Amino acid sequence: MKQQLDNNFLFPLHRYHGKFTLEALAFNANLQEFATRISYICNLQTNGKLSPEESYQQINALWEQVKHSYSALGIDTHGAD
Repeated sequence: MKQQLDNNFLFPLHRYHGKFTLEALAFNANLQEFATRISYICNLQTNGKLSPEESYQQINALWEQVKHSYSALGIDTHGAD
């Protein structure tokens, strides 16, 4: 139980309030993880633990994962409601 509490602190997930589809829910979870990781990278770079170049590379890789997730889930093929 303690491990689960630690993960919730480090990687909090918030409720999804949009139009419910499994794809949208999965993408929302991916997007929340992306935002959390970006925050960590920015903080590490600000504190001198990562160089700007390393930060850029990691953020770019994460962005590519989010773009792939968006396409793989078929969200870009759904019409805007």
